[in-house]
Amino acid sequence: MQEVKLNNDFSIAQPHPQKLNGWQKTGLFLSFSALTVFFLNFFNIPVSQENTMQLAVFIGGIFFGVLLYTYGTYAGKPAGIKNNGVWFNSLTSRGVLGWITGAVLTTFYVLLYWFPEMLGLSQGENTTNTGVIALFDPLSKALNGNPATQWFMYGTIYTLLVLAFGIKFIVKYRHNRYQTIRTIVVILSQLVFAYFIPEILEGLNDSDAYFAKDLKYFWPLNYYFFEDWHLNNMLNSGTLGMFYLVWGIFMFAVFTPIITYFVGKRWYCSWVCGCGGLAETAGDSFRHLSSKTLKSWKIERWMIYSILLYITIETTAVLYGYFMHTNTFLGLDIYTWFKRPYGFLIGAMFSGVIGVGFYPLLGNRVWCRFGCPLAGYMGIIQRFKSRFRITTNGGQCISCGNCSTYCEQGIDVRSYAQKGQNIVRASCVGCGICTAVCPRGVLKLENGPEENRIKPDTPFTFGNESIKINHNSFDV
Repeated sequence: MQEVKLNNDFSIAQPHPQKLNGWQKTGLFLSFSALTVFFLNFFNIPVSQENTMQLAVFIGGIFFGVLLYTYGTYAGKPAGIKNNGVWFNSLTSRGVLGWITGAVLTTFYVLLYWFPEMLGLSQGENTTNTGVIALFDPLSKALNGNPATQWFMYGTIYTLLVLAFGIKFIVKYRHNRYQTIRTIVVILSQLVFAYFIPEILEGLNDSDAYFAKDLKYFWPLNYYFFEDWHLNNMLNSGTLGMFYLVWGIFMFAVFTPIITYFVGKRWYCSWVCGCGGLAETAGDSFRHLSSKTLKSWKIERWMIYSILLYITIETTAVLYGYFMHTNTFLGLDIYTWFKRPYGFLIGAMFSGVIGVGFYPLLGNRVWCRFGCPLAGYMGIIQRFKSRFRITTNGGQCISCGNCSTYCEQGIDVRSYAQKGQNIVRASCVGCGICTAVCPRGVLKLENGPEENRIKPDTPFTFGNESIKINHNSFDV
């Protein structure tokens, strides 16, 4: 007698992850092959004596591995919401794989910031790179004529992930035109402005002292922009250095307030920012892990505005010391009390180690939500003086909760939708995922008049009754 297996699951939707098909398995094989090359070089066990070949295997394995996995996942399926099984996957539900991935990423960032010699960075003029950093020497020499540094290695991996997972993101959300255009801009911003232009300029101006050449990296996100060494390097680097000095001041003081007024902070946080670019692409699978609790929202406000205040005080102290030719500010040593703590705790520990290393545990926008001073600066403008809002049609909301679940900033979008109330929050980065995953078209990103942007008392129709909701706005 043939044994019949009964399905005791009464769920309408299939909660169990589907088995991998051939395309997905091939993609994972290529990706794991690339990671194998990386880790073998980390332990100084090169697969080949030719770094160019190993680098090609690493880059090609990651890029084509992600593409083949993407094809196997979405090919032949209709466009639409694709978040099946995320809470049943060990990697995306804080399971064992999630914790292991978080530990590996965190360890990598610790080595990157404080122990680059363990990654193979040369320790003297007459020494050469070894390990994984040596793996990137051929590409670094081709772009800027110098051996790779830990930052070139990191920038290359970073850009590769944004490119590969950006394509995956476009395929996943291909039903939404806004997501397609936005992600293309994110990819190009990282590839051109954050990677190729800075590296090529570094090669063309090799004799000049270093200063940040990423056109979209300015104060207060670039916390060292006004530090004495950075100002001196820009002032002493001729026309190019002066251009970056003027550009950085213009972007912060003029362009950012104006463009944020018209379209909100999304122009930067979700369209061009490198941190946001990685979060939106490689971090997309973890966006549902962001906490939606009231406690998290309170911590978020205290942290992000405290960091913005600190960097403002630190910059004031640094500029005072620069122009007054002193190392003290209000009787305090500038380096000990201002520059060193911020660079270590915020610039490295928070934005790098926690901001990316904790993707599988706390979601993909930990840094953007709790720590980024530029996001805090634009958030104040967006909340109080901007034309941007997310409009809702409460009568169409079925309370499925998709919008709140996949809000990477931890906003309870559903509560606004149920009230038919516009969403005007300082933390909203305008990624538009809430509108992309809504099955009823309840939400819409809009730029309109400031008048009546926030509606505390919003009547809306629910079923056959007209209900008036009294709501006290408490969101900054």
